Amino acid sequence: MPSTLPLGDPAPSDGLLPSQATDGSAERAFGLYVHIPFCAVRCGYCDFNTYTATELGGGASQDAYASTAVSEVDFAATVLRDSGLPDRPLSTVFFGGGTPTLLPAEDLAQILGAAVGHWGLEPGAEVTTEANPDSVTPESLAVLRKAGFTRVSFGMQSAVPHVLKVLDRTHTPSRVPQVVQWAREAGLAVSLDLIYGTPGESLADWRYSLETALSYEPDHISAYALIVEDGTKLAAQIRRGEVPGIDDDDHADKYELADELITAAGLGWYEVSNWARTPEQACRHNLAYWRGDDWWGIGPGAHSHVGGVRWWNVKHPTAYAGRLAQGLSPAAGRETLDAETREVERVMLEARLVSGLAVSTLGEPGRHAMAGLIADGLVEAPAAFRGKLVLTLKGRLLADAVVRRILPD
Repeated sequence: MPSTLPLGDPAPSDGLLPSQATDGSAERAFGLYVHIPFCAVRCGYCDFNTYTATELGGGASQDAYASTAVSEVDFAATVLRDSGLPDRPLSTVFFGGGTPTLLPAEDLAQILGAAVGHWGLEPGAEVTTEANPDSVTPESLAVLRKAGFTRVSFGMQSAVPHVLKVLDRTHTPSRVPQVVQWAREAGLAVSLDLIYGTPGESLADWRYSLETALSYEPDHISAYALIVEDGTKLAAQIRRGEVPGIDDDDHADKYELADELITAAGLGWYEVSNWARTPEQACRHNLAYWRGDDWWGIGPGAHSHVGGVRWWNVKHPTAYAGRLAQGLSPAAGRETLDAETREVERVMLEARLVSGLAVSTLGEPGRHAMAGLIADGLVEAPAAFRGKLVLTLKGRLLADAVVRRILPD
């Protein structure tokens, strides 16, 4: 089932933000995340807030979702204005899920159009949708491009049929090169998402998936280690011994192979799990998350962050639609981050980027830890001498351990 929402303070029904949210806002980029909570089939490893048609019930409707999401776009524009936030054009928009492209392309265009109507787009803004390979057509991709989308991220996951079967993915490997071609013909940049460490996946399987993905010459690749979440079908299968468990050493071997092959193909890492053909083709929306910019999350279960204030919407599409129909904030809870929490999160996230973490911004324990991190081969010595903490390949494998060493106890 979908993951639980975090604990937090009650969210005000009018959605208004405290004055803290306006501090420095003119210097921060502003983006929009749109959550489309529908899937044709629930993948066995997934604990995202998504629903198949049989799980919905209660009057929730895919047909009405676009108009409901537009209602929150309208609500967001009012809240930001009434809270004293400056007008800022959208630097990035990201449609995620779920499977956004289960909705008609015209519905996604309607939501994007409403957002652009309120905020506008920065010149050269990035507008992405996630998609399953079996959920697009040449015609739908052309509609998205005409509406202002610039980028599509396909959930390829693997090129090996038995691996896709364990993951409950519904597309066939032969579909991927076809949709990549369609996206390019429509004028969209292409990213491919891969997952490694699936039970039963050999190193040879993973190599084949990488080589196959790279043969399509994507602009961007994300490669994520499979995490088995409690409550998922896959977790139950592992517990019953139906499929093997997850092996950390196997994950490490597969990450090293991914970096070797992706780098050799001309893409460079810019975040631990992400590689782009050029710096301009890095996912700017995700970079905004990692750099602590502002974004509003549209949709059930979506999270938002503005100026150190974080909130999250009610999970179920029916409850979400009901709140908006009453003119109320769909937020289930929120928290205002204190300076210490914001600093810890900044260090955790910036340390994962190839742009690095400025050593001068660390406290005394962190600065003193640098010599040991260099000696242990976890951070790059030349970058450290220039005042930046940049992870080595070994450091990327142990990124959490590096962060623990540079943060105060």
